[in-house]
Amino acid sequence: MDKVYHFLTLAGIGLYWVLVAGVTLRVVLKRRAVSVSLAWLMVIYIIPVVGVLCYFMFGELNLGRKRADRAREMFHPFGDWFYQLNDCNAHVTDGLGTHISKIDHLCNNRMGIPALCGNQLQLQTTPQEILLSVIKDIEQAKESIRMVFYIWYPGGLADSVASALIQAAKRGVDVKVLLDSAGSPTFFKKSHWAQMMRDAGIELVEGLEVSPWRIFLRRLDLRQHRKIIVIDDEVAYTGSMNMVDPAYFKQNSGVGQWIDIMVRIEGPTVNVLSAIHCWDWEVETGDRQLPAQPECAIEIPKDSKPVQVVPSGPGMPDQLIGQVLTLAMHQAEESVRITTPYFVPSADLLETIKTTAQRGVNVELIIPKNNDSIMVKWASRAFYTDLLSAGVKIYEFDGGLLHTKSVVIDELFCLVGTVNMDMRSLWLNFEVTLAVEDPSFTKEMHQLQSSYIQRSELVDYSVWKQRSIYHRFFERLFYLFNPLL
Repeated sequence: MDKVYHFLTLAGIGLYWVLVAGVTLRVVLKRRAVSVSLAWLMVIYIIPVVGVLCYFMFGELNLGRKRADRAREMFHPFGDWFYQLNDCNAHVTDGLGTHISKIDHLCNNRMGIPALCGNQLQLQTTPQEILLSVIKDIEQAKESIRMVFYIWYPGGLADSVASALIQAAKRGVDVKVLLDSAGSPTFFKKSHWAQMMRDAGIELVEGLEVSPWRIFLRRLDLRQHRKIIVIDDEVAYTGSMNMVDPAYFKQNSGVGQWIDIMVRIEGPTVNVLSAIHCWDWEVETGDRQLPAQPECAIEIPKDSKPVQVVPSGPGMPDQLIGQVLTLAMHQAEESVRITTPYFVPSADLLETIKTTAQRGVNVELIIPKNNDSIMVKWASRAFYTDLLSAGVKIYEFDGGLLHTKSVVIDELFCLVGTVNMDMRSLWLNFEVTLAVEDPSFTKEMHQLQSSYIQRSELVDYSVWKQRSIYHRFFERLFYLFNPLL
């Protein structure tokens, strides 16, 4: 019996190390950043068994066979739809500003999506303003409502939105709602709203479903992180806010109320956001429903400012949003102001931020003082020394969890959307950002950022250098895992 036990033990150890060798070879052969590969090798070798399991679950960009096949089949039909936008009057190539023209060329060449003029944008900055505006537009819907969100959390005005959707469906409006499974477990598992919506005729889909049976079939932390609402292909919303009422959401997390924005849009950009929703819907369900093209014959006012929709995610061009961020900052001449809740940048984005500051541009970074992710909090601080020494001003927001994702360049051009400055947003999740060249809208965004600064504390470099060994240890510890956060 002892010999059998001894043999099985040796066989198990041998098989484990064969598995480790195979996974190591797979990590080495994958084309990705060296820092990511080294981080995974460290996890695999330092944490026996668990490290290998983690790699299978989170180590590769695996959408799942069905969704991956759909994404490949979709790319050309959707690409053709996007390329047709270039023939619209809304795509005005003459007179585009320097910032937007280069981003227009990049997005057009990589995915066929041009910058479009003729939009009306409204920046909405409080939960009540956002949710009441959404409810009003839902109540006026005549034909269709499309939604995709990472989180829908029941309670407060979010319930009023659900009620408005149910009433819209009952009066004949076609309503489709796609929610991320990992982001919305309370909505699907613990509330009555999911069943009530389906009973009313709403098509409600639980996207990228989380299940123990799927852990080795696709990457579990690949999430649907977009926030899009499209009503009658005439009005759209996107931004940083999930479908939650902050007064009811994560009240015991110790970080305060979440601070978000949304942008309400009218004009041809609405149709592009509708197409992005259709993309997500087809990836998840296999059902193709491309929207109508925007009205192309309309005359666009000469002073109309362009908006570029920048999507990213599996099946779309790799790292497109990261390229747009880098390109925008390289063009900055006077100032760059960034807000993000999660700051764990890639090496190239970090260098871009530092270089921008080192060539004399005033670079300001506003992030939450307290974060709902302890790992991200410490990993973010591991970058402070490099940034401060390069001349970047860092503000820690102390008025809640600042969840707004925005970049303002030279107070003339801005990026707003769903993208965090972390590895997951930049190269993994389904995300969307708007690049906006509209001085009045950008000025409003810059003023909002200034209000965040008034509620923040500037990090003093001389004081920062005197922080304790305890703090330095945890910064470096979680920094090692930054490619995986």
